[in-house]
Amino acid sequence: MKHVTKQHLGIAGAGLVGRMLALKLLAQGHRVTLFEKDSDESENAAARVAAGMLAPFAELETAESDIFDLGQRSIQIWPGLLEQLGIPDALQQAGSVITAHPADMAELERFMAQLRAKAKSPDAAESIQALDPNALQQLEPDLSHHSRGFFLPSEGQVNAQRFMDRSRSYLREHPEVIWHTHAEVTDLKDGCIHVGSNPFTFDWAFDTRGLGAKKDVTDLRGVRGEVFWLDAPDVKLTRPVRLMHPRYRIYIVPRPSADTPHRYVIGATEIESDDMSSMSVRSSLELLSAAYSLHPGFGEARIVNSLTNCRPALDDNLPSIRHEPQVTRINGLYRHGYLLTPAVVEQALMESGFATADAA
Repeated sequence: MKHVTKQHLGIAGAGLVGRMLALKLLAQGHRVTLFEKDSDESENAAARVAAGMLAPFAELETAESDIFDLGQRSIQIWPGLLEQLGIPDALQQAGSVITAHPADMAELERFMAQLRAKAKSPDAAESIQALDPNALQQLEPDLSHHSRGFFLPSEGQVNAQRFMDRSRSYLREHPEVIWHTHAEVTDLKDGCIHVGSNPFTFDWAFDTRGLGAKKDVTDLRGVRGEVFWLDAPDVKLTRPVRLMHPRYRIYIVPRPSADTPHRYVIGATEIESDDMSSMSVRSSLELLSAAYSLHPGFGEARIVNSLTNCRPALDDNLPSIRHEPQVTRINGLYRHGYLLTPAVVEQALMESGFATADAA
């Protein structure tokens, strides 16, 4: 369908994908109604726990090259979105560093070889820079005790919490937005969103409920993620760092603010479960030990928070866009929410006739 006049569109689920959809549809001149089972803070959304990493290279080891392409497109889209919200400084694109301890150096070399082999563009592969101790000293002085690393200059991060907070206020204040909170969607088809026995009819409806859509997207599964927020005054990292680990890739993401200049997000656990309970002792020990092994200054860090959530995933761990009569369902972004959402939303809107590609 082609839109020629303003339409009223319903969005079930006001997490990261739902908010991104709302922003793009409002920019197209439409009216939007959001339905969220929690409050407008979306306190249980995986997007609130996320580190917000934009790391298309680093995901290539275990992901398809499509993830890389979508991630590269999202990195082009993010600046305009954050400018729309008035928080352009919520994007940091200073690259990321990958390193390892001497015992894991072979694993690091294998990892980087896979990244170069999967990158479709020769220029993309050539952009990966090997770092010796001197280069590490210049780039990240607090990592100079490591013997080797690699720099991925195009990667970065979005401040997830700032995006969620600012998008909430932006959408709440927008005259073309209606937001129903504590409204759990019970059915969604043919442009109609049901909350309990109450039907709401729209020109088109979008399903962005994540794991809440299991009734309609039956092949969904949960992938649990766990993170710590640490305040570490003795650590001075300026960009995301990944550390090779025997079981998974630890990431450490600087998340400074005026009030918390030494805040870091530490995470990487990936557990096949939809369990939303508190972090396990094993995960706590592994994450904190890995952070301390990367930099001894984390030994005196203060634990501000430990957070868990479950990301929606499909069997192939790739995002899904499914079109039905007057309905588009977007799901399965796995652990790539901030990396993929802008590009996936753009694709979904183009396929359903609501938008054309933005200029890069």
